[in-house]
Amino acid sequence: MHLSENVRLAFEGLRTNKMRSLLTMLGIIIGVAAVIGIVTVGESMRTAVTGEMHDMGATNIGVFVRAYNANFITDITGTSPIPTGRDLITNAMIDEFYGIYRPYVSAIALSNFVGMGRVGDLAVNVTGVNPGYAITHNLDIVGGRFIRDEDMASHAFVAVISRDFAEISFPEGNALGREISVSVGGRPLNFEIVGIYEHAALVPPIFGGGTGQVDIYIPLATSTMFIGGIVGHQNLTVTAIPGLNFEEFATRVRQFFDAFYENNPIFRIGTSTMDTLLNLTNEIMGILSVAVAVIAAISLVVAGVGVMNIMLVSVTERTREIGMRKALGARNSSIRAQFLVEAMLICGIGGILGIAVGIALGYFGGLLLGFPGWPNIATILVAVLFSMMIGLFFGYYPANKAAKLDPIEALRYE
Repeated sequence: MHLSENVRLAFEGLRTNKMRSLLTMLGIIIGVAAVIGIVTVGESMRTAVTGEMHDMGATNIGVFVRAYNANFITDITGTSPIPTGRDLITNAMIDEFYGIYRPYVSAIALSNFVGMGRVGDLAVNVTGVNPGYAITHNLDIVGGRFIRDEDMASHAFVAVISRDFAEISFPEGNALGREISVSVGGRPLNFEIVGIYEHAALVPPIFGGGTGQVDIYIPLATSTMFIGGIVGHQNLTVTAIPGLNFEEFATRVRQFFDAFYENNPIFRIGTSTMDTLLNLTNEIMGILSVAVAVIAAISLVVAGVGVMNIMLVSVTERTREIGMRKALGARNSSIRAQFLVEAMLICGIGGILGIAVGIALGYFGGLLLGFPGWPNIATILVAVLFSMMIGLFFGYYPANKAAKLDPIEALRYE
């Protein structure tokens, strides 16, 4: 019997038992849709997150003081040693670095967390920063200005607040030039608002990025008046100009600062780039996507068991038909092919319907989370091929059972 004839008989069998065929396909539809939907949302999420991270700090180099040996013996509290005093990066080191590498540097960001405070009923974070902080952290100034060098020199009591905070605290508008009183450690501090920023989200809103920032930035020099003089910095961020050999420059940055720690028995300089974080993020999200997709694929195996069950029922119902065909000269291979084609057709149609449902689920699921996307062709092909293999694998046993039926016994079957 030709393949076209087997396909025609398979379609007739599906039309004869429409409801049973649909229920059998349902497991395949759900399994394929789940795999495509989950992979699509996962890939869209990864693309969105890595894209935002790359935009936020594609040329940023984090410089930090770290313990020289990762296995360094911890202190009695069980924590790693904390750099203090001579272990910190000093302003003199930074000035020397900037003097040498100024043509290659867009900005150097320094910050000092003052503490959590309150403005009326709102909890805020007060952070002392230098002018370069706005560049390295991609702060979009939507009103007024950011911290300037003259603010640092004069220890000015000025502040830059987020747009959301300005809208909450000054619903009538005109926040610029107004004064806010921030209570830090029970001590009220008054600052003049000179700028309003909108923080570019590092991650999509589903992870807590975007709007709702309640960070208040004040001059770094002013912050030292509240927490004592700063003798150095445990970390800083260097933003390189575009077009450099970034990895090579990051190495040079680390080597420059590390040279000051040659005689330090405990601490050295470490660096991190956005590429490091991107690779780690991609690795973690890739593992999660694969793990969840594998779990979803298990439903396809369950659906395959359902296909096998229905095909066994079909063989039983058509025992006399099989006996008549074999009595008329049909070979075992023809009988086997007929039932294999029917099983694969069920899985194939279910796979196609599952693709349509999976694409819709992936798009609207991503849209709901804030990063809509479409599945790639490879995911669709893998899902279709897998569903067809399910039909072939779980359809073979019933088909082989049908092919081995004794024609005389089959004709006697009631």
